[in-house]
Amino acid sequence: MAHPKRRTSSATRDKRRSHYKLTPKAVSVCSTTGELHLRHKAYVVDGDLYLNGKVAIKDYAPVAAPAAPDNDEE
Repeated sequence: MAHPKRRTSSATRDKRRSHYKLTPKAVSVCSTTGELHLRHKAYVVDGDLYLNGKVAIKDYAPVAAPAAPDNDEE
């Protein structure tokens, strides 16, 4: 098992551990629908997809691609 050759100073150790803070996500209120959403992202309200305060896709339904069957049997 590896062992350190030199002792890590408390300053170096604390600098490494100092990056624990997270910044909050940028959330906005839509002027059209009044919904909270992430900035610069599309969002769904009542089945419609909105982007920049306008309806991008009416009656939006997200579709997941089905896995392709693997028929390599011969």
